[in-house]
Amino acid sequence: MRGPGTSGPDNGHGAAPHDTSHDDASLAELGYKPELKRTLGNFHTFAAGISYISILTGTFQLFYFGVAHGGPAYWWSWPMVFLGQLMVALCFCELAARYPVAGSIYNWAKQLGGPHVGWLGGWMMLTASMVSLSAVALAYQVTLPQISSWFQFIGDGTGKSAAANAVLLGTILVTFTTLVNAFGVKLMARINSAGVAIELIAAIVLVLLLAAHIARGPSAVLNTFGLGAGESLGYFGAFLTASLASAYVMYGFDTASSLGEESKDPARNAPRAILRALIASFLIGGLILLFALLSVPDLHAKELSVDGLQYVVLATLGSTVGLIVLWCVVIAITVCELAVHTAGIRLAFAMARDNNLPAASLLARVSPRFQTPVLPAVVIGLVAIGILFLNVNQPQIFSVITSIAIIMIYLAYLAVTLPMLVQRLRGRWTPLEGKFSLGKFGLPVNFVAVCWGIGMSVNLAWPRAAVYNATGPQHWYLRWGAFLFIGVVGLGGFAYYWFVQRKKTGVLAMHAAVRPGDDDTPDSPTPRTP
Repeated sequence: MRGPGTSGPDNGHGAAPHDTSHDDASLAELGYKPELKRTLGNFHTFAAGISYISILTGTFQLFYFGVAHGGPAYWWSWPMVFLGQLMVALCFCELAARYPVAGSIYNWAKQLGGPHVGWLGGWMMLTASMVSLSAVALAYQVTLPQISSWFQFIGDGTGKSAAANAVLLGTILVTFTTLVNAFGVKLMARINSAGVAIELIAAIVLVLLLAAHIARGPSAVLNTFGLGAGESLGYFGAFLTASLASAYVMYGFDTASSLGEESKDPARNAPRAILRALIASFLIGGLILLFALLSVPDLHAKELSVDGLQYVVLATLGSTVGLIVLWCVVIAITVCELAVHTAGIRLAFAMARDNNLPAASLLARVSPRFQTPVLPAVVIGLVAIGILFLNVNQPQIFSVITSIAIIMIYLAYLAVTLPMLVQRLRGRWTPLEGKFSLGKFGLPVNFVAVCWGIGMSVNLAWPRAAVYNATGPQHWYLRWGAFLFIGVVGLGGFAYYWFVQRKKTGVLAMHAAVRPGDDDTPDSPTPRTP
């Protein structure tokens, strides 16, 4: 299946094939030869970005948390997070136009801040991607047993049996995404695009159905339920906690550019795909949350802050329509998992190609049959399954690690926007001529993006019991888990890079752009530091 705007001999519209020579020349300027197959059109890249954000997955998984900690007024965190992330996305659009390359975050940070900043940004993003892969897989447990008790293979769905069943369902999902990604980007894009089309249609229909059952006026989203009373920051503190429900959803739009080496005309299409994915997610997701709050039969129902949107859909629309919507949520979770896995593979490939990971020559090897890096798909899948098993006996620790993964993604974004701001202040940043450019707005947009990234990272990491130790017993290491875990991953990882991998870094010869006089030894790195 090909998306609108795709050109090629098999698109069925008689359009001339897209000339990829310019795309490959742009890649050669960065020191790499083209190896991945360019098959993705406009809709495919848009679908990759929006499926990572995944409106239905995020809203159905986290709505209960927002309402529980901020009341209906938590809804205002949705436009707040959107505006902050829009500033980041606009910066990414300029970079996607100038550097249309796999593993976007890693390569952008490397180009802007140097190899050390690039490695650290890539390492944080890669670690976060593997944890996120596990976290998204657990969403099956939230949805499938509500559709039918048949999906509760282990126990009755309470206590440890729920955690064990979540691991089983999650393992099945990760295995599926591993196989799909191993068989090439074209199969992944077809499944992902079909899933996104279903998700978008279902989301729009859900908006219309909820709108048809509105039971109260829009002033309901000003209701705080008295939360935060007696606390030092009052409702503002409660709102900052509740805003994590939105912050946990609206990221991953950079995936549209991470497939730059497999896209047609990525310098033009990737920036558009980034903005379209973020804006579409904001509009549709915001309306779902708004109409859910306005249509639920009882705004004070306990189930609202326990079962979340699943309760709203079943109570408002009835069991038959509700089950159809929940099946669409399952599809959304599946394509979200697929997109997260795909992005992680491209990032691992990009770092390995620069000889910046252990066993780099194996991780960077592209299958001649499927024209995709297969080993990273398998390794990332196995690590994600291993992380899933933490959830069996230590669900609190798993929830801490999941929250920290989101912080690491925000920090990885900062590893791009902060060096970019420094480049702008030094007068060294020039957008690619004729492509996406912020012009005179570049500096203020970039400045706000950096401030937003710092502020939200602090908000995400703040040692709240509600986030990091929601149920007893209380442990200091859980409350301070963000600082401890990120410190270990960040400092430990960078120490490995500095003392071991840094001495080996350089584009592997088998992946380097062919230049006169180049040594063609297959796996030796070129002397040039990336």
